[in-house]
Amino acid sequence: MICHDYKSALPELLLDPAAPSNASVREHLKSCPACNEEFQSLEATFTLLDSWQAPEPSPYFDQKLAVRLREEQALPAAGWFERMRSRLLFNTGRQFRPVVAGALALVLLVAGGTFADLSGFPYPDKAPVSATVNDLQILDKNDQALQTMSLLLQDDGSSSIDSVVATPPRS
Repeated sequence: MICHDYKSALPELLLDPAAPSNASVREHLKSCPACNEEFQSLEATFTLLDSWQAPEPSPYFDQKLAVRLREEQALPAAGWFERMRSRLLFNTGRQFRPVVAGALALVLLVAGGTFADLSGFPYPDKAPVSATVNDLQILDKNDQALQTMSLLLQDDGSSSIDSVVATPPRS
C-alpha cells in the first residue's frame, strides 16, 4: 500500500484501535514520519472535539420561538410568484430533476429524429425511384469512374501530368 491508502485508514484506526485490520496501518506509522505526523494531528483534533461542550440555549428560547412561529402564521399567504421565487432560491433543486430529465429526453428525441431523418413527414418533392432506374444510375457512375481511371492509367509515353490532362482520351 502507498501512503495515500494508509492516510485514508487513519480515522478508522482512531475510532477502533484494537481492530485486527489496523495492524498494517500501525506498522506503517512506525516507519513513515509523515503519516505518523498526520495521525498525531488527527488524534489531537479528536481529543479537542471530545472536550467540546455544546452551549446551553437561552432560558427564553422556547418562548421566543413560539412568538416567532405565531408571527409567521399570522402573515398573509405568499402568492404563487413569491412561492416559486423562494423555491428557486432556497431549495436544492431536487424536485426539478424529473422535469429537467424529461426536457432533456424530449430534446434528444427531437434532435435525434431530425438528425436521423425520422420525422415521419413525407417529402412530396422526392419521387420514389424504381430499382431499374437506381441500377442504371449506379452503372453510369461506375462507367464514369472507369473512364476516369483509364484516363489516369493511359500510357502515352509522356511523364508530365499537364500533357495527360491536356490530351483528350482516345475512344
